[in-house]
Amino acid sequence: MSNQVILYIMGGSVAVLVVIILIYYILSKKMQKSEYRQIKKLQQGTKEKSFSTEVLYQRLYITYARIPFLKRYILKLRRRLEIINIDDEYNTRKDSAKILTKALAIVIPTAILTIIITSSSYLLMFTLLIFELFMVDTLIDGSIDKKDTNLLKEQLDFFSEIRHAYHEFNMVEEAIYQVSQDDEMDISRQGEKIYEILIADDPEMELEKYYDIAPNVFLKEFAGISYLTKEFGDRKVNGASLYLRNINNITKEMQLEILKRDKLNYVFQSLSLISIAPILLLEPLKSWSISNFAFTQSWYNGKPGMIVQILILILTFISYTLVRRLKDNGSTGMNTKNTENPWQAKLYKNRIIKKVVDMFIPKDGTKEYRKTQQLLKDAASHLKMEWLYINRITLAIVTCIVSLIVFIYLHQLSIDYIYTEPTTEYNILRRNDRGRNRRCNGTYKTR
Repeated sequence: MSNQVILYIMGGSVAVLVVIILIYYILSKKMQKSEYRQIKKLQQGTKEKSFSTEVLYQRLYITYARIPFLKRYILKLRRRLEIINIDDEYNTRKDSAKILTKALAIVIPTAILTIIITSSSYLLMFTLLIFELFMVDTLIDGSIDKKDTNLLKEQLDFFSEIRHAYHEFNMVEEAIYQVSQDDEMDISRQGEKIYEILIADDPEMELEKYYDIAPNVFLKEFAGISYLTKEFGDRKVNGASLYLRNINNITKEMQLEILKRDKLNYVFQSLSLISIAPILLLEPLKSWSISNFAFTQSWYNGKPGMIVQILILILTFISYTLVRRLKDNGSTGMNTKNTENPWQAKLYKNRIIKKVVDMFIPKDGTKEYRKTQQLLKDAASHLKMEWLYINRITLAIVTCIVSLIVFIYLHQLSIDYIYTEPTTEYNILRRNDRGRNRRCNGTYKTR
């Protein structure tokens, strides 16, 4: 390369640098003008830090919604939280991701520890991992129940402030509007929704819609009496406002409900963990028994021992389910299943499956059909007749497959034990002091 070409390149580089400096100087002058200073001043205090938990939970929500396994839990959380965080998509996503992240932070290390400890027993490992899935549901339900209880406690303060505001303004909608200005409380969103209902063009229709999405029955009652008072006016009963008296009655009912929930939480505080304790102690007890009483090894490794262990697992599962049912405090949004297009409806759309299911469904108009339909109505079930029989057929098929697998496994276990277990000699009690225990020691030969 000639010296002339090098000089041209150097000259061009210097020219570009000069142009960049001039552009920077011009832009900096413009930034010093009043409008730019004003924009910069407005931006101060509104910018997020380099790390923000708010943004993190929003991104985690999107990530969880894309993972097939976690999508079920995030949608379940969403359906329950969007009732409390009414018309607030941001907080609904944030709370959903926050609760699920906390649950996963507990369950994932527990699952890894379970796999490491129970690597020698695949049956116990599989069972404990299934119970940890149920533990995720327990943690999620507990977090939602706690949030719902906090909403009830906020309602006590909310109704107390409503009474004072009503004395001041003597107008229902104005009192609700003034009290609902506190954005830090979840109950404020419910108050704003009730205010929008009262000032709507057709408040009666909006009130009916609100009855379907209200978090609890107390807010339904409050919205109803607020609408009636606004439409027909307040009355004096024994010198006291009928509207305020109704609010006092609702407050007393809420206090009783809060006391009931606190008592349930206290009584069932550790019962969920106690109910699964037999499974957690099953393997340690087995190891202790084999190490101290060697003859129990043949029983544990044979068919009778395996049957007893499976029965303990089933009874523990039933006990855990019953404890969860008893602990249910009837909080809002417990039925979070997709009742419009569940998996039963998707299966029933298949022609082959539809023909098979229709063979088991009793014909319309028969006694059995009317009896089953009446039972569904009495139970207030969302299931249709077709969905009910799909559940029954699915349960029968799954039970049959699981039973066959268990029977085959037990039979193979007995065969392996007979062919592979060597003839051994051992003492009933494995102790080093043979002289002291000579009377209780004996020699046995087993297969």
